[in-house]
Amino acid sequence: MYKNLFIDLDDTLWDTYHNNKECLEEVYTDYKFDRFYASFEAFFATYMPNNLSLWEQYREGTIDKQTLIVERFLHILRPFGISDPSYVIALNRDFLNRTTLKTRLIPGSIETLDYLKSAGYRLFILSNGFREVQSKKLFNAGLSPYIERMILSEDAGINKPHKQIFDFALINTNSRRSQSLMIGDSWDADIAGAFNAGMDQLWFNPEGLPSKGFEPTFTVKQLTEIKDIL
Repeated sequence: MYKNLFIDLDDTLWDTYHNNKECLEEVYTDYKFDRFYASFEAFFATYMPNNLSLWEQYREGTIDKQTLIVERFLHILRPFGISDPSYVIALNRDFLNRTTLKTRLIPGSIETLDYLKSAGYRLFILSNGFREVQSKKLFNAGLSPYIERMILSEDAGINKPHKQIFDFALINTNSRRSQSLMIGDSWDADIAGAFNAGMDQLWFNPEGLPSKGFEPTFTVKQLTEIKDIL
């Protein structure tokens, strides 16, 4: 029987894609990046694949946080003669501050958390996100009352999907592995990571993507389906 639920934040509860896209559009307008890109969509189409690649490298430990922060904006501005790291560091800080004010959630988040909390589960966030924004996002989106503790990769010194962060989370929440379940949307970071750490998994898979190499303990397309499982 599960007692401890470790839940990813970004794109599992907090709608990272749409919240961040809204912030990027604000940045595009306020910084007058129409000087460089004919439309926001052209700007976004350049930013997004590079940002996803950088996050993958960060998860795997091949780049550090500072490289991610600098390169995600420098990559799209360097072709236009902007190469000052201090400029993009300030830009990134502004962007991250904007994200903390966005409150769009994945449909069913509050309903599902209400159910899980009232059912007596201990709820934790387990995230690779940055310390300076995750707590603010949680609070401003109204998620804080449901969460007993947030465990970040910066606390553990290593990112999901590495086994050590799951071990760190279990130890620091006094949770037994056999009574714990990881809930998340990322196959590599959340599901494969938990599987390799010997923890059961619940894959939030709204797009119906195929599994890779094994079947997760549970799979749902909508968060509210969790109520039929737990």
